[in-house]
Amino acid sequence: MKKSKLFIFGILLLAVLMVSCNKKRNNLINSWKTTEVEAKMPLSDSAKNEILTKGKLTFTKDGHVNGFFQSEINDGTYALTKKGKTLVIKDENGTPYPCGSTITEDKLILDSKEMKITLTKM
Repeated sequence: MKKSKLFIFGILLLAVLMVSCNKKRNNLINSWKTTEVEAKMPLSDSAKNEILTKGKLTFTKDGHVNGFFQSEINDGTYALTKKGKTLVIKDENGTPYPCGSTITEDKLILDSKEMKITLTKM
């Protein structure tokens, strides 16, 4: 009897976790424009301006991402982990860009060791 209750509790907990990650993922699927760059390491003004000018990411339901993050990304992929608190973007060459992520309905904040970038939903 105790094992069946524990099993049911485990299934319910897994369902709640999947729904919360799906909600984050659904909020992420869209196009985002870079609106703020906060450098944590030395970053030239021209590099910062390039990120602000070109900065745009488009996330799709099938796990792909395109746009300009720290460099151009064509046919990249992404994965949300840790209940949506971590976002790993990989460019077409498989180079990973891991970031802490805060996702709301209209803002996306990506926090890496190099910089903190704020994007706004387009």
